[in-house]
Amino acid sequence: MGEASFAILSWIEHQGIWAPLLFIAIHLLRPFLFLPVMFLCITGGLLFGPIAGTAYSVIGTLLSSILFYRMIRMVPSVFKKLQRMYDRWNKNRSKLTVKQVAILRLIPFIHFHLLSYCLIQISSDFKDYAKSSFLANLPVAFVYTSVGQWITLFSLPMVIVASSALIILCFMIRKKSEVFLWNDFFQTTN
Repeated sequence: MGEASFAILSWIEHQGIWAPLLFIAIHLLRPFLFLPVMFLCITGGLLFGPIAGTAYSVIGTLLSSILFYRMIRMVPSVFKKLQRMYDRWNKNRSKLTVKQVAILRLIPFIHFHLLSYCLIQISSDFKDYAKSSFLANLPVAFVYTSVGQWITLFSLPMVIVASSALIILCFMIRKKSEVFLWNDFFQTTN
């Protein structure tokens, strides 16, 4: 993180009643400022405490996800780029569940909006997407805001072990059945 990021966040701390609104606005600007979600959630815990920091981070990440949903429709080239990235990442074409996305959001190096794209793929409409985003953002906001100070003290091997455990947990709760279409098995000749 650059000194500018720390300067902005320390400025927010001294804004009194406007601080929560500015913090939520920083969540909306996060992709443009290249700030990780984990960093903002930890900062929210330090600035506002674990309960208020979690609430503000949930609101900020939810609004960021909703903004992503709206903006991705306006920029089809970015939508196609995310679709290609998702297709490369998900070679067997299985769809993630909301629980899996929530767990994957806890892993710091997985792109937040790629997981938002996964939620778009499994959602039927905007209302379903908003509900799924809310549920998937709760764990990341809670964990990083509440125990963020401890997580920052982890060594690299500990981060790798914790990330591996989360990936294994994600694999264990995957959807156990898939629906295949008749045409997937039998080629029809015309």
